[in-house]
Amino acid sequence: MTVIRWILGRIILLLNAIFRPSQRKLSPEQKAAQQASAGNLALYQFAACPFCVKVRRELHRLDLELPLRDAKSSELYRSELEHGGGRIKVPCLRIDEGDNSTWLYESNDIIEYLRGRFPADAQIAQA
Repeated sequence: MTVIRWILGRIILLLNAIFRPSQRKLSPEQKAAQQASAGNLALYQFAACPFCVKVRRELHRLDLELPLRDAKSSELYRSELEHGGGRIKVPCLRIDEGDNSTWLYESNDIIEYLRGRFPADAQIAQA
């Protein structure tokens, strides 16, 4: 079973690389503002998890760079995810607000949150 999961994971990563979605174009000022606004976010993920790939594809579409914390290969990130979020489940978006952290699970919920926080029509650079 482990070998099959490994093979399927590599196929998912290959297909993602081949069929990468188009990325919106941001001006340098918009990109800087967006990155500053995203400074309180981090994505806990596994590299070959299909739901994590789905969220990373949306990050690419939004031209948004977040810290990617691989909870599979890093014991530190795995522990943060378990103790902070309450369970080891990915993808998980950590949203820090002051001294509080919100742990958002489920790929569709994460994508909806990101689209709401970084709407495409408000961020696209003028041609």
